Amino acid sequence: MSESVERIWINVNLATFDRSEAAPYGARLNQAIFVRGDQIVDIKAMEQLDNLPASAELIDGRGGWMTPGMIDAHTHLVFAGNRAREFELRLEGASYQQIAQEGGGILSTVKATRAATVDELVELAVPRLEALMREGVTSVEIKSGYGLNPEAELNMLRAARELGRRYPVRVSTSLLAAHAIPPEYKDDSDAYIDLICSEIIPAAAEEGLADAVDVFCETIAFSANQCERVFKAAKEHGLGIRAHVEQLSNQHGAALAARYDAWSVDHLEWLDEEGVEAMAKAGTVATLLPGAFYFLRETKLPPIELLRKHKVPMAVATDLNPGSSPLASLRLALNMACTFFRMTPEEVLAGVTRHGAMALGQGEELGQIRPGMKADLLLWDIESPAELAYQFGVNPIRQRIVGGEVANV
Repeated sequence: MSESVERIWINVNLATFDRSEAAPYGARLNQAIFVRGDQIVDIKAMEQLDNLPASAELIDGRGGWMTPGMIDAHTHLVFAGNRAREFELRLEGASYQQIAQEGGGILSTVKATRAATVDELVELAVPRLEALMREGVTSVEIKSGYGLNPEAELNMLRAARELGRRYPVRVSTSLLAAHAIPPEYKDDSDAYIDLICSEIIPAAAEEGLADAVDVFCETIAFSANQCERVFKAAKEHGLGIRAHVEQLSNQHGAALAARYDAWSVDHLEWLDEEGVEAMAKAGTVATLLPGAFYFLRETKLPPIELLRKHKVPMAVATDLNPGSSPLASLRLALNMACTFFRMTPEEVLAGVTRHGAMALGQGEELGQIRPGMKADLLLWDIESPAELAYQFGVNPIRQRIVGGEVANV
């Protein structure tokens, strides 16, 4: 082993989520993992260890389980305002339409977000981000989408980038200007799409604020033709593709996004087999959001069996947002995906590791424990990986490691 190895974790059981490992969870028992810089450079069984480099820091895992760092691949973590009162009103019998007519709904969040500075957006987001990190999140996707004009959309992305600079967490950003129709364009949504394509996307790309674009392809938001215009503009500027699709109806948005080699399509309750087949062909990830399913009391389940049949990778994420999924717990999202969607613990854990990385276009660097991958790792005091989906509210993390450095919150 090279003398340049800096850290070695010994006496650990690995849930590698490496596709080449045949065991459930890609498990390898009683192992040692070697890290140099921010990369995993080797893995060896404990009985094969000899001549360990004297300069390396030796960390005894004491038989704990190590997994890849958890990846929350769909959040709206940056926003201003609070919609708890709307939650009360709905439970008191008010309809979504009534709330919207009185200035509530997404436009209330837009109003508050537009009024906030970048620094204010950062400070408001800090407790949400720290909650995710405490449970083991090492990578998080953060969307815009509550600004709906050039200045506010870019400010949301600036805030997201600042969070990534301040905290030991990898932040991936998505420009979701096509989230809702802003009030000033309520009678001309095509003109707003023009603004997104001609001004907002170029500005975000030039400043390096966005890794991808996202759209809400739905009857209450934007048509497939409008979303396609956004995809074309994104491709012209070298940005990845993501999409909210098939949540409330089947607009065939998944198949459209797959034609543009989307990294992921999300929600998917109304997804049909044609869409699943298109995703399988393109290698597009299905990102499932049980928090929104729960909070909106939905009954239409995403087509898990079709996704399994066609071997479409399934990610799981919180969809943390103020309106439909105020959920800052990825561990709870794991349990919800098992309970509501009947996914297995192995499936949901793959969904926040290997498949979560793929949903962010980072599957070659993150989400697996194997040589050559980034050393984003979690060391847990658990007896089996299934515990991470079985129980929530108890935090068994011993170490949170980002880029080879221990970075507990």
